[in-house]
Amino acid sequence: MEAVGIIVEYNPFHNGHLHHAQQARKESGADIVIAAMSGQFLQRGEPAFADKWARTEMALDAGIDLVIELPYVYATAQAADFAKGGIALLDAIGCSSFCFGSEQGAIEPFLNSHQLLTEHAMAYQQLIHEAVQTGISYPKALNNAYLSLVGNGTDFADLTQPNNILGFHYLEAAQKLGSSITPLTIQRIGANYHDPIQAGLPIASATGIRDAFFKGDSVEELSAYMPKTSIASLKKAEKEYGSFGSWEQFYPLLRFTVLREGPERLKLYAEVTEGIENLIYQSAKTADSFEAFISLIKSKRFTRTRIQRMLTHIYTGFTWQLLRSFEAPAYIRLLGMSEAGRSYLNLQKKNIKLPVVSRAAELNDPMGKLDIHATAMYLQGMGSTELKKEFTTPPIYRG
Repeated sequence: MEAVGIIVEYNPFHNGHLHHAQQARKESGADIVIAAMSGQFLQRGEPAFADKWARTEMALDAGIDLVIELPYVYATAQAADFAKGGIALLDAIGCSSFCFGSEQGAIEPFLNSHQLLTEHAMAYQQLIHEAVQTGISYPKALNNAYLSLVGNGTDFADLTQPNNILGFHYLEAAQKLGSSITPLTIQRIGANYHDPIQAGLPIASATGIRDAFFKGDSVEELSAYMPKTSIASLKKAEKEYGSFGSWEQFYPLLRFTVLREGPERLKLYAEVTEGIENLIYQSAKTADSFEAFISLIKSKRFTRTRIQRMLTHIYTGFTWQLLRSFEAPAYIRLLGMSEAGRSYLNLQKKNIKLPVVSRAAELNDPMGKLDIHATAMYLQGMGSTELKKEFTTPPIYRG
């Protein structure tokens, strides 16, 4: 059996995600689709809208065959490390190809961009260093350096676009890993990454869907943008928790944590740099909402996403020391499978490069224990009394 891999968040699973999964299967000719999905906290430094089990249900009910968890250390990382973790898992589980959605819509520009930056690696790093010294954000410095090398060339990927950036890092990760996995991309259609919902368009961004809900729309009112199975899973999750995940929901606990730790301890947490711990601490003293809090901290140098990742690590207790202790995924955590997915695991078990773990009790290494801890912190933020849900929830099966 051939498998195509996709790296996802499904926050929540919508019609654009369904299109991606269907096209990945079609373009690759694979028998099954494997999704490496973020757990309870996400790449933009946010708690997931719905927990990983609800999102696994959405994926399986929409035709995904295997859902495996992208560990916390990669799921909450900047783009290069997010890609590194996802590609390592897809390679380990035996995917012959991986497919990502992009604004570019063709794979050749990504291959050309990767070759260009590989051939001019030293010059690229020097340009980045010089740009950062001017006080601009690191993502902006990367883009400026890249544009300097590309010049007027038209056969390269546009790395100002969020999905293109991730796609480039997927290729880069596969090359560094020495993997033979084949890269594929499909054109992203419908709404852009951060676009609000537009009436009449069947595909909305996950950001737009979440924003609409938090502004008062019910789950049912968003049904035009998601498969019916996603609506059913979200309604079940809403009944279980009484709400959906957001920083506003988590802010009282985050604020308590920041004030308890103080600046000297805040700087021990991953991604907290350049003295920003003092501003975080002082802002928590005055801001009574998350939006007010982050508005006091963000700047051209410290983007909202970068700050949110810091805050995620502060909230979960993830330190620089822990971050630097991990080099690669140590296991494959199985969250759910279809009948075809189960057949694939049975047929490929001798070729899978990492242990496949189906229950939390089997996660005895530091990376696995971190995932268990992150889930407990997520459930606490959601007001759940079932803090051992990680241990009582088996992989979800759809026969």
